[in-house]
Amino acid sequence: MISDVKKTADQKMHRSVETLKADLAKIRTGRAHTGLLDHIHVDYYGTSMPLSQVANVTLADPRTIGVQPWEKKMIPVVEKAIRDSDLGLNPATSGDLIRVPMPPLTEERRKELIKVVHKEAEGAKIAVRNVRRDANEQLKKLSKDKQCSEDEERRAHDDLQKLTDRVIAEIDQLLQAKEADLMAV
Repeated sequence: MISDVKKTADQKMHRSVETLKADLAKIRTGRAHTGLLDHIHVDYYGTSMPLSQVANVTLADPRTIGVQPWEKKMIPVVEKAIRDSDLGLNPATSGDLIRVPMPPLTEERRKELIKVVHKEAEGAKIAVRNVRRDANEQLKKLSKDKQCSEDEERRAHDDLQKLTDRVIAEIDQLLQAKEADLMAV
C-alpha cells in the first residue's frame, strides 16, 4: 500500500514537471522554434485542427519559421490563424510558403516574460506540494487504519519529502534555463 502511494505521488509530480516543460516551450524567446506554433488551431473545412496537421512547419533560419500548408487555398486561413494567435507574430506569404519572422525581444518584454516564467514555475511547485500533501494524508490514513506501522509511515514521509525536494530542484533548473534563454540576446 505504501509503495502505491509513493508511486502515484511520483507519477503526479513528474506529470507536473512535464506540464511545466510544455508551458515553458510556448513562451517564446528571441530564437525561432517550431514548437511555438503547436497550440495554434486552424479552421479546416469547418473543423478546428492543429496547425501541424494542415501544414508542414519548419525552421527557415534561426529567426524565421516556415509554414507550408498542404493545400494552396489554406494559405490565407493559416496566415490569419498565426496573426490572430496570442504570440504577436506577423506572418508574410511568399508563394506557397508562409514566413513567420521572430521579432527581437525588447528588454521590457523579456522582463515581462521572466515574470510569466516565474509564475508558471511557482504553479508547478504548488502542484507538487499539493501532491505531497495528499500522499501524506493517505499515509496517515494507512497508519490510522493499522495497515502500516508508524515507523513505516515515518520512513515513507521522509521518502516523499526527498522526492518533493528532487522534483522542486528540477523545476528550479528548468526555470533558470528558461530565464537564461530569455535574457540571451
